[in-house]
Amino acid sequence: MSEAPGGGQHPDISRALESVTRHEDLVKLLVEQFARADVSLRELEARADRLGGARLPRTTCADMLAGRRFPKKAVMVAFLRGCRVPDRQLPEWERAWERVRVHQLPAAVAATGQVHRAPATEQAPMADPASAVERAPMADRESAVEGAPVADPASAPAGSPAADAASAIERVPVIGQAPVIGQAPVIAQAPATAGPAWVIERAPVNETDRWRRMALLTGAAAVVALGVVVVLVWRPEGQERESPDAIADPAQIVTDDGRAFPLGGSSRFTVSVHPGNTGVRLTRRLDAGVGLQHAVITIDGVKAAEWRPLLEDSVYKWRNQVVTIPPHLTAGRGTLTVVNTCVSPSGFNEFLYVVEHEVNGMWSTADTVDVGRGHAVSESSHDYRVVGEDWADTQTFAYPPHAEDRSVR
Repeated sequence: MSEAPGGGQHPDISRALESVTRHEDLVKLLVEQFARADVSLRELEARADRLGGARLPRTTCADMLAGRRFPKKAVMVAFLRGCRVPDRQLPEWERAWERVRVHQLPAAVAATGQVHRAPATEQAPMADPASAVERAPMADRESAVEGAPVADPASAPAGSPAADAASAIERVPVIGQAPVIGQAPVIAQAPATAGPAWVIERAPVNETDRWRRMALLTGAAAVVALGVVVVLVWRPEGQERESPDAIADPAQIVTDDGRAFPLGGSSRFTVSVHPGNTGVRLTRRLDAGVGLQHAVITIDGVKAAEWRPLLEDSVYKWRNQVVTIPPHLTAGRGTLTVVNTCVSPSGFNEFLYVVEHEVNGMWSTADTVDVGRGHAVSESSHDYRVVGEDWADTQTFAYPPHAEDRSVR
């Protein structure tokens, strides 16, 4: 893996940072820096704690690298320091972060530098705070945390862009709030002297309806709280590796061990399927950082399919490649012996195999083979063998951010 002369940040990353204006571009460079650092999320968290400053929980780091969350600047800096990026190069990242942050602002805010707030005399409609947070754009949530200045565009001159923008914003209806039957909101325009004042007024609410709505909100809050408890019970912190029963949510950073072999090498294993199957699929997790891997698949000595070559991806390296085995090779058989023979100069790597079978028109997981030195039990129970092995180790990579790019055929 190439590095910049004398250590530090790779020149390609420095050049790319100069043109970053979008969140996805910044994420791509952060993932590349993470891959070059060759460090686990646990070690990054420990390094951040030793260095002081912003904390770097593994879940926050995984969300940042998967593009699910726009990070605070301090969190990004802590991540980069954990990746051993020199302090002299951090300003480049901070400037890129600021450009992305500016481009994420709503158009009206970017044009005027102001955010409209309804006058204090008007009461805003009540909404569930939790749902309001979920509906808010990520950029707006970051603004609230960072304390972005807020001004009233009503003070802008009539006919100015600021006043027009504020007026346009106020005409947008509240999204996600369930209407109360018989109490439709009334839209009214304030006198011209009050400035741009499209406001939403509520019809009177009688006492019975008020208590009914409060009871509904209380029940909803209890359900949300119960859901949080369930997540905490079944997804304890520290459980980084997904269940081997299936290939887990690929949007996360995944650590896995595997093996590789060169041209002419091979691997073999035996899996169980239902004898009444009408079809079998084989899914392999691979490191796509090695491009153009090509192998021939045989089932019980008969050629069945091929692992076709995929283009190299040096940023989002994990892929799930799927092949379909011809039904006549699997029908009536309870076990299948699979052999993968590499026919490409770039070699062939494997980390996890998931076998699915179709029985009575329904697809389900039939068997899994977890490859690697850390999974000797799985290898032994499936009679796994490898010929010509030239690599065996553990990798931590990311899957592509878009679901349609994670599994290929």
